[in-house]
Amino acid sequence: MLQRERGVSTLTREKIFSVLGAFVAVFMLTTEIHFVSASTSLTILVVASMGATTCLVFVVPHSPMAQPWPMFGGHMLAALVGVACAQWISEPSVAVAFAVALAISGMYVLRCVHPPSAGTAMLATLGGPAVHALGWQFCYVVAINAGTILMLALLINNLIPGRRYPLRHTHHPHHQQFIQTTHGPYPELKEDDFGWALGKMDGVIDVSREDLVDIYEFAVEHAQQRQAAVPTGGKPQ
Repeated sequence: MLQRERGVSTLTREKIFSVLGAFVAVFMLTTEIHFVSASTSLTILVVASMGATTCLVFVVPHSPMAQPWPMFGGHMLAALVGVACAQWISEPSVAVAFAVALAISGMYVLRCVHPPSAGTAMLATLGGPAVHALGWQFCYVVAINAGTILMLALLINNLIPGRRYPLRHTHHPHHQQFIQTTHGPYPELKEDDFGWALGKMDGVIDVSREDLVDIYEFAVEHAQQRQAAVPTGGKPQ
């Protein structure tokens, strides 16, 4: 289980951009929080789960879980649920379990699944006196944190060549060239072919070559079944 994994194929350029983007985002967030706290009477904290969010939005910005609505909506939902559980359930272990479970359930319903949000729910219930003293104001703190990271993700990611944030469900530019070209029978694809193809994509695609192979094999089997169900000279049922 602990053997070295190949991981997701990532270009060196993408790694550098991801690291720089995360650095700038966290620096700007902490600077903003410090300025607001020092110049007003508000108690604003840097929510630790924003570190995981920063990793997602800058390392895998094309992931469905890193998009604006899952990112912002997930954190806000988790904050609301976490504060409610902290106030209404006296036993901490029960409160945090309910907070995380209800936050995940709500994210499924609202289609805003964002894994770092579970950390926000946990912080709301186990964050100690400083967090509990905020009460429902903790939701405002999370909104400032998540909103800042979101604005920086929109700005920085769209300055990086090849990145599109938020992700629009469109094909790679190569798609039009591919469908306009006459192709003969496709050769059998190997795992290395998928690895090479991943390297040609702009940005990081949050999927392994093994998963791509499995998806391709299922798609081929489905296409064969569909073709077998079509009568000679007929149309698909």
